[in-house]
Amino acid sequence: MSNKPVYVTQPYLPPLEEFVPYLQKIWDNKILTNGGPMHQQLEEALCDYLGVEHIALFNNGTIALLTALQALRVTGEVITTPYSFVATAHSLLWNGIKPVFVDIDPQTLNLDPTKIEAAITPQTTAIMPVHCYGNPCDVESIQKIADNYNLRVIYDAAHAFGVKDAGGSILRHGDLSALSFHATKVFNTFEGGAIICPDAKTKQRIDNLKNFGIVDEVTVVGPGINGKMSEINAAFGLLQLQHIDQIMIRRREIDQIYREQLKTIKGVRLVEETNQKVANYSYFPILIEADYPLSRDELYQKLKENNIFSRRYFYPLISEFPMYRGIPSAQHNNLPIANKISEKVLCLPIYPSLGNDDLTRIINAIKGY
Repeated sequence: MSNKPVYVTQPYLPPLEEFVPYLQKIWDNKILTNGGPMHQQLEEALCDYLGVEHIALFNNGTIALLTALQALRVTGEVITTPYSFVATAHSLLWNGIKPVFVDIDPQTLNLDPTKIEAAITPQTTAIMPVHCYGNPCDVESIQKIADNYNLRVIYDAAHAFGVKDAGGSILRHGDLSALSFHATKVFNTFEGGAIICPDAKTKQRIDNLKNFGIVDEVTVVGPGINGKMSEINAAFGLLQLQHIDQIMIRRREIDQIYREQLKTIKGVRLVEETNQKVANYSYFPILIEADYPLSRDELYQKLKENNIFSRRYFYPLISEFPMYRGIPSAQHNNLPIANKISEKVLCLPIYPSLGNDDLTRIINAIKGY
């Protein structure tokens, strides 16, 4: 059995010869950015695939989050989760907004709706939940709270490409949803992102903001940013989209093998799927409990020594970093579940080109063989 390095995720790269015709079209068009033909085609294709009406493409998911907050004119305080990638909270700081951290649900690992109301103050203007690992938040409970307190809801949907609940795309919930198309994501454009917009007017405002706030040659309507996706990134996205169904099938196969092989190991807890009708298998997190022979960090190191590079994702919590730890809501006693999960979690490799031999090697290493 091979001992080649195995990582948590690796980007799916279609055959290079499939990409060359797209590059030739870009060269022929001589349009590299500013909403060129590839950009427009990808927006249309993604709307069709995701089952949404309007989407605005971005150069990355972080700029998409930044712009979503600006588009909704969010200020003051925003309730969010400490259990996420730092870009979630960073997007708030960059907009001069104070993050207020609320604990997570111990089963879903998403923002716990039962803890939100206690964190609302007169300065609260929005809630920013995260569909962690692609598992949908309790969107109905969150929306009910938002409606009662007249709050905006912006979903960090970086992990949730293609996920559906009983009513359709999970991305339709909230005022806006922001996606990431980073190379590590289920669907990627090398680097990229998007905002799902509820209507054409909102999309137009967001399109202006991602282009410095420019409307035309002599009109600037806001302090926007350069968030445009290039034609090369859009072209790669169009090609990726042709393979996405096969990508999802293989991810599902890997997920099922992990679940079947790991479910009986004492001390290894699987994170159950929540209420999605269609999952995307973007990550495979496990929780290492006290009755496993090794600590989480010891298992992490053991896997690393065997060229298996898992990830303690998310550890540390956002609330542990210097720019956040002084915020009152970042204190340990306010986030007991998030702190506990952060000390147990380990994300295992899952990506389409992960072969069964390497998958067996990972499972055997966890079993102790």
